[in-house]
Amino acid sequence: MSEEKSRNFLEEIIEEDLNSGKYKQIITRFPPEPNGYLHLGHASSICLNFGLTKKYPGYTNLRFDDTNPVTEEVEYVDSIKDDVRWLGFEWKHELYASDYFDQLYDFAVRLIKKGLAYVDDSTSDEMAAMKGTPTEPGKNSKYRDRSVDENLDLFARMKAGEFEDGTRTLRAKIDMAHINMLMRDPVIYRIKHAHHHRTGDKWCIYPMYDMAHGQSDSIENITHSICTLEFVPHRELYDWLIEKLEIYPSHQYEFARRNINFTVTSKRKLLQLVNDKYVTGWDDPRMPTITGLRRRGYTPESIREFCDRIGIAKRENIVDVGLLEFCLREHLNKISLRRMVVFNPVKVIITNFPNEKELLETENNPEDPGSGTRQLPFTREIYIERDDFMENPPKKYFRLAPGQMVRLKSAYIIKCEEVIKDNSGKVAELHCTYLPESKSGNDTSGTHVKGTLHWVNVADAVKIEVREYDRLFRVEDPSSEEGDFKDYINPDSLKVVTGFAEPAIKNARFSDRFQFLRKGYYCLDKDSSEEGMIFNRTVTLKDDWAKQVKKGS
Repeated sequence: MSEEKSRNFLEEIIEEDLNSGKYKQIITRFPPEPNGYLHLGHASSICLNFGLTKKYPGYTNLRFDDTNPVTEEVEYVDSIKDDVRWLGFEWKHELYASDYFDQLYDFAVRLIKKGLAYVDDSTSDEMAAMKGTPTEPGKNSKYRDRSVDENLDLFARMKAGEFEDGTRTLRAKIDMAHINMLMRDPVIYRIKHAHHHRTGDKWCIYPMYDMAHGQSDSIENITHSICTLEFVPHRELYDWLIEKLEIYPSHQYEFARRNINFTVTSKRKLLQLVNDKYVTGWDDPRMPTITGLRRRGYTPESIREFCDRIGIAKRENIVDVGLLEFCLREHLNKISLRRMVVFNPVKVIITNFPNEKELLETENNPEDPGSGTRQLPFTREIYIERDDFMENPPKKYFRLAPGQMVRLKSAYIIKCEEVIKDNSGKVAELHCTYLPESKSGNDTSGTHVKGTLHWVNVADAVKIEVREYDRLFRVEDPSSEEGDFKDYINPDSLKVVTGFAEPAIKNARFSDRFQFLRKGYYCLDKDSSEEGMIFNRTVTLKDDWAKQVKKGS
């Protein structure tokens, strides 16, 4: 019974289709337009389409909807393929709507011959004026009753490049009084003299989305064409074209998109952020693009888990980005290598420690016994966080203070004996003593302390740059706020700080994920060089954003 409840409505449809014998296998497709980088919304669609054909017999095609040469680029095609593969999926066929341009042209000719399409010389403004309203019927174009022969001639001349952009279109002849506005003689071909990234200058007429999408589905024998809810009004035209062309009856199904708070996923708005230099590019770690999330340190497993948890439905809603971060933390906790990094150091001199170096042993990841151990160099001079010391502490303060003891992670218990200040009164260094019998893993001192601090050996500390990323917007739904959405950008979405890391950090690889103890999760950034290592904060250890929002209100 629980398995029944866990199925979504698309899985129920597919199981019924397979059980009834309607299909022996299902075929889905992921059809992005290559006019930008994929974002979290696309990730949900990718996981859905490819996930269904992992669960049920069948396969998924990757088909690029490349019918608008003005906005499309090979760069976007390559990035989309990289993103789909990075998410963990592989397509059966790599296809393009442009593969079918000759066939789509023949389909258009077939409609003309059937008296179901005509060439219209009206301008876009004139067509809009004739369109009518949801409560008032539209008006027929004066070109609607052209003969089949005249339409065939004009359409061929459109293809031959005789006419300028915008001077003529091919429209489906349906019903200008139809209750569905999209069925009021929609434009199915337009003239566009533009170089196409695959077909070059072969074509100067291009099919509109509705003329290409359903027909491409049909050509590929797509059984379940899955779209988001904004395409519900298009389904009637989708079915009409397939019926009139008498081609394979693919069927469209719609699910609700999931919007994420504290971000925008409109390609137009994301492009504004890139072009206006609010971010460094499409892969800026603050962007909701898959390439941006990847650079920030997100894992494909966490994104797939997030998409699985939010599921699919027939009603749109906003999903809390906190759920995505929860899925991320849950996965990173299992796989991240632990490292100690001090951000704001104060020197500690352990006055009774021998003037030599001791190599300590510590685990790489307590959650993963197979991750092994590493060595930590330890001497009488170490760094701790300045925030981990307080000269006049309140009650129940368990970090370092005059006369107070703490444990150093994987090392010894130390006690603060003396505070040394500079001329300005700032703490310059702390003189401490250690308990030789308190070594971690072999503590015979009988002393128990409540505080444990991370630390780095001064002589071996590696200086690194740390980019602390936070949410790009300071309001939940920037698109719905008054004024320009860019007015709501979080001014603190990026802070650059210096860190001092233990020497094992020098072995970091771009594929590694790290937990800087007591700080958060981090990864090595592509801007790193021989001059210095740069790390991106992927996410904090705990979700403290909710507290900040509550405090701000």
